[in-house]
Amino acid sequence: MTENKYTSDNYGDSPETENDFNIREELDKYLFHWKWFVLSVILAFVGGYLYLRYATPVYSASTTILVKDDKKGGLASEFAGLSEIGLFGNTKSNVDNEIEILKSRTLIEKTIEALRLNYTYVTQGRVKSAEIYKGSSIIIDFKSNLPEVATEKIKFRIIEKSSTKFEVILNDAMSLGDFSYGQNIKFKNGTLVVVKNPMNKAVTSEVKYDLLCTVTPVRQLSSKYVNGLAISPVSKNTTVVNATFLDVVPQRAEDFLNALIAIYNNEAIQDKNLVSEKTFQFIAKRLELITEELTVVEKDVESFKKTNDLTDIPAEATLYLESGSAYEKSIIETQIQQNVVKSIIDFFRKSNNSDLIPSNLIVGEGDANELISQYNQLVLQRNRLAKGATDLNPALQSINQQIGSLKSNVLQSLLRLQDNLNIKRSNLNNKDALISGKKEKVPTLEREFRVIDRQQKVKEALYLYLLQKREETALSLAATENNAKVIDAARVSENPVSPKKSIILLGCLVIGLLIPFGIIYLNELLNTKIKTRLDLDKRLAIPFLGDIPTSESHNEIMSSNSRTSSAEAIRIIRTNMEFILNKADKNKGRTIFVTSTIPGEGKTFVSVNLAATIALSGKKVLLVGMDLRNPKLTEYLPAQAKGITSYLTTDGSDIADFINPVAQFKNFDVLHSGIIPPNPVELLMDEKVTMLFDTLKNSYDYIIVDTAPVSLVTDTLLIASNADAFVYVVRANYLDRRMLRVSEMLYRERKLPNMALVLNDTKMTNKGYGYGYGYGYGAVKEEKKWWNFFSK
Repeated sequence: MTENKYTSDNYGDSPETENDFNIREELDKYLFHWKWFVLSVILAFVGGYLYLRYATPVYSASTTILVKDDKKGGLASEFAGLSEIGLFGNTKSNVDNEIEILKSRTLIEKTIEALRLNYTYVTQGRVKSAEIYKGSSIIIDFKSNLPEVATEKIKFRIIEKSSTKFEVILNDAMSLGDFSYGQNIKFKNGTLVVVKNPMNKAVTSEVKYDLLCTVTPVRQLSSKYVNGLAISPVSKNTTVVNATFLDVVPQRAEDFLNALIAIYNNEAIQDKNLVSEKTFQFIAKRLELITEELTVVEKDVESFKKTNDLTDIPAEATLYLESGSAYEKSIIETQIQQNVVKSIIDFFRKSNNSDLIPSNLIVGEGDANELISQYNQLVLQRNRLAKGATDLNPALQSINQQIGSLKSNVLQSLLRLQDNLNIKRSNLNNKDALISGKKEKVPTLEREFRVIDRQQKVKEALYLYLLQKREETALSLAATENNAKVIDAARVSENPVSPKKSIILLGCLVIGLLIPFGIIYLNELLNTKIKTRLDLDKRLAIPFLGDIPTSESHNEIMSSNSRTSSAEAIRIIRTNMEFILNKADKNKGRTIFVTSTIPGEGKTFVSVNLAATIALSGKKVLLVGMDLRNPKLTEYLPAQAKGITSYLTTDGSDIADFINPVAQFKNFDVLHSGIIPPNPVELLMDEKVTMLFDTLKNSYDYIIVDTAPVSLVTDTLLIASNADAFVYVVRANYLDRRMLRVSEMLYRERKLPNMALVLNDTKMTNKGYGYGYGYGYGAVKEEKKWWNFFSK
């Protein structure tokens, strides 16, 4: 037996390990329950396997596109040389704006409708259902008679009955009957039509289909696709955008992304062509008007020449005509510009915020053309925002304000330009009048002919100008580029992105370890009971005799043939008691008192078996029951009517009359407490008690005394001076740790002489606390049930 580190003289010392933290001891608490950890991990992996087996995998499809952006160098920069003739003149865009358009609900809803994604077909299995995307045997079409906002999701089953008939079951219970393909099926909120899938004509199967069909309103379904779609630029310095979409059907994810980009490009082309179409329509109307006016002027020329029989201009007017040709040319150009400006002003005043202004019609006026181009760009942005927003949208209101402000600037610029042209034309007319004054000798007919000829040239020049612009606009319509160039078409990942096997298995491992760890930790945190010797060593500096494992039979007295762990533990305690009693008088019997803090800790069990163990060693032993209030010796030994109480209350009585031998033991006697007295304290304070122990010490080698608990009554403290040693019993998993203050106080104040601890009812399995029990050497091994495997 290893010598205890605490001696009987260190009453004022604190335990050395009170504030020490031993990580090995903490780990042992958990490593001891390794079987529970293994079982928990196995169960967690089984759960993870079942989850991976039956969970629906989610795949990710991605596509990469190049979005045109003038700020970062888009495709329009390659055609800058053609912007002067009207090509790619209004193609400014921003990557962030285009990303928002790609993620807009309007565009996604159009994609859903184009691919018919609001119709789903599911084959039901016993455990897991599978969705059919393109391989369904039938195609359904539902026409709702309710507004889109009031339409609800509809689910129904379609079961094939024959090659021409099928059955429709609503809500998995109500059959609507058998129907033919192509027949209108009336629902309460619409009409259903079912046709065979033409793509499956070549497929023949004897197994009849049973499909769960769902019709989801596009508005409701769009939220799912908006959440599953992620669009982001590859970097800040490029216009390359990456779009990803998550779906349980890989092919559907690819088709959705490809269709989304295609519809986006088509709408972008329509927006770009809107300006050119408006310009083309305006030019066509002006050409019709100019053609009529030019025809009238040409007829006037023809009529004038026929009337006046003119074929050539007189030679004498050549000099004057050459001198005034420059002014006439300027007048003609000015008049053309005046007509164009007037037409644009009239059109502009009649237009609203959504109408575009014909551009590039004013030659030589860069400021006016630039303002008109800016105005058209704002109108295009406003129209695109208006498709997916209301009039209360802050962005729409902001751009309307910008259009209004710019509209005023454009109108003022055109009016100033008109005034400048009027002044310029007035000056040119004045100068031309001076030249005309020198033509006094020119025939009147020549002057009149010039007037008519000038009108003809003006109309003809304007007519040719409009023809040129019409061709340029037609070329712009034919050569409009896509807003986004597909770099990599949509492609789905080979492995699903969810659930990820490695993460699930890692999570199962972590959960499998955390569950038993948490249970053990909480159990340790919430359990305030004494468990092992370690709990005593951390809190007390009292000598420790040993611990007694849990006994299968609590009321059985050990014999010479006992080989249980409890019997071996008591033998060790008997041996250790010799170290405690080494200072006692060897010429007299040694008195050992056994007590505890509260009832139920097993002090009587320890007293009886300790006395029996000593008696088996050949010593003469007397077991005395001094717990007068609640005697327990009768549970182990036959009860006697007379005992200590009778001896103390009877004058002149002989103690030998109250002592009885214990059957099957040679040197083992017992002195019961007897009847329960009404005044136990007064009896124990009698000097007769001291005389009793002096008498017994002369007759016995060892006197084992079963006393009352010290925390409830003062009985034990009254007779403590008669003891050579005190065995203080602490029951594991029973006594609260806070009650150890009672034993610590008694030890420090030396109220119980030679006090030593015995830990009772310990578990053989508490190796995790730093102490393993080797009891049972040479003992009969107890049979264990299979379910005790995890309790070890």
